[in-house]
Amino acid sequence: MLTALDHVQLAAPAGSEDLLRAYYVDVLGMTEVPKPPVLAARGGCWFRAGAVQLHLGIEENFRPARKAHPGLRVTDIEAYAARLEAGGALVVWDGELPGHRRFYSEDPVGNRLEFLEPVDGVCAAP
Repeated sequence: MLTALDHVQLAAPAGSEDLLRAYYVDVLGMTEVPKPPVLAARGGCWFRAGAVQLHLGIEENFRPARKAHPGLRVTDIEAYAARLEAGGALVVWDGELPGHRRFYSEDPVGNRLEFLEPVDGVCAAP
């Protein structure tokens, strides 16, 4: 029986760890989680914000995900969008999901990210 989503793994090119740290920590406000030494040898980095974990793994011949993406729930979506824009990230609003405000952005290596917030009166997922 599935009980929770533990993490989402995204790919990144070799040597991009400092760029990823600057974005995921400084712009998104996540905390870097130390990788176990055997996994750290492969490169990449892991990040956490509350129960949300994103792992960025190094992939040879990397190509960013253009369609596949994590959907990240936020609070005060307007302020969060402004935070991303202040950090140099593009914010593209999308009003097509009923009951939610949402926008898309990309991390510094081009992975698509969705940020969403339910509007008042919409039940959150159980």
